[in-house]
Amino acid sequence: MERNTRQRAAILGAIQHAGRPLSPSELHSLARSEAPALGLATVYRNIKVLLEEGVIREVDIPGEAPRYEEAHLGHHHHFKCRCCGRVFDIGECATDWSSLAPAGFSVDAHDITLYGRCAKCGDDGDETRTEPKACTHRHD
Repeated sequence: MERNTRQRAAILGAIQHAGRPLSPSELHSLARSEAPALGLATVYRNIKVLLEEGVIREVDIPGEAPRYEEAHLGHHHHFKCRCCGRVFDIGECATDWSSLAPAGFSVDAHDITLYGRCAKCGDDGDETRTEPKACTHRHD
C-alpha cells in the first residue's frame, strides 16, 4: 500500500506543481520524476481514485481525451495552445451568459475554451503573416 500511496502522491504533486490541467500522459511523464517506476496503467488507476475522492476533477476539451486538475479551483475556463497542445486555466468568468440566451431560455451551465498560442510558443512578430507560423516544438 505504501508504494501506491507514494505513486498517488507523485501524481497529485504533478497536478499541483503544473498548475494547469494535465493529460494522463503528461501526468505520467511529470510524476515519474518522483516515482520512476510509475506505469501509465497506475496513473489511470490513481486518476480514478482521486476523482472518486473528489481531490481532482475532469477537464473536457472538445474533441479530446479528458485532462485533470485540482478539484478546489472553482468555476473557470481554459485556453488550449494550438502549437504545443498544453491547456491552461483562465481566471474567473465575468460574463452574464443568461443575457445571451434566447428570450424565455434559462442558462444553468456553460463551458468556454479559448484557442491560440501560449506565451512560450509566442508569435514571431510578423504583422503581415496571414497564417499562423508553424510550430515544431512541444513543452513539458
